[in-house]
Amino acid sequence: MGGSCLVPAWRRYRLALMSGLGDHEAMSVSKNLVVNHGSGRLVGECRPGPDPTVVLLHAGVTDRRSWRVVSAAINGYATVVSYDRRGFGDTAPSTEEFSHVGDLLAVLDEVADGPVWLVGSSAGGGVALDTALTAPERVAGLVLISPAVSGTQVPELDADTARFGRLIDQAMEAGDLDEVNRLETWLWLDGPAQPEGRVAGPARDLLLDMNRVLLGNGMPEEAGASGIDAWSQLERVKVPATVACGDLDVPFFVERSRQLAERLPNGRYRVLAGMAHLPQLEDPETVADVIAAALTVH
Repeated sequence: MGGSCLVPAWRRYRLALMSGLGDHEAMSVSKNLVVNHGSGRLVGECRPGPDPTVVLLHAGVTDRRSWRVVSAAINGYATVVSYDRRGFGDTAPSTEEFSHVGDLLAVLDEVADGPVWLVGSSAGGGVALDTALTAPERVAGLVLISPAVSGTQVPELDADTARFGRLIDQAMEAGDLDEVNRLETWLWLDGPAQPEGRVAGPARDLLLDMNRVLLGNGMPEEAGASGIDAWSQLERVKVPATVACGDLDVPFFVERSRQLAERLPNGRYRVLAGMAHLPQLEDPETVADVIAAALTVH
């Protein structure tokens, strides 16, 4: 894999961190970040480091906390920024019409003078792609993990995923948000065809907490959409792009991620074996490897 010269160094940092020794050359202290845009107050954090700047964009059932292990891991090689989109984590729901792309560009105005790398998971990947089309001069490269893609049609679901859809709809109609949270955690963390609890421990606890906040805020899924049809314009995305997807993910995400990598002019595809939709939670070491490889190859 490309980027092997980077990976051992950050793994040494990880071992030092686990042993309590620390490594001041490998990472910096995370600093609070607040960006005001319109009526929104976007809350995030920044780990100062060398160029390039990497902005981590969370999935639609998580918040910036999902990236903290990855952020620390790659900080020796980049300045790393993450923030909560409106209605997620510490950022309040919007009181006005807004665009996630517009919010991201406001964050970039605050943290970077030149083009940045965007790393996006699921819905965050969709924001990254739309931004690469809206403001290509602001984007140096992309790492997209099971990304949403604006302009794609709603697919016919496989039987396992369709079953989750019915159960989640029933729980929503009953107003049982705890059951919605349990089912969505099972679907996205374990995978639709996997037993509940395949991924246990702190990763599961964190996802349940992150998604609980989102469900309590009640932000509509379509809020902040850019209105861009990225799927029909992929030839315009000229920057290097790595698309990665777990082989235990929802089947349509697996197939669409492959197609996306094939259609992007400088796309590469990575299979994340034994993982589902949120590999940054279940195996952040591998996700850090994927990012490191993308930065090194390009």
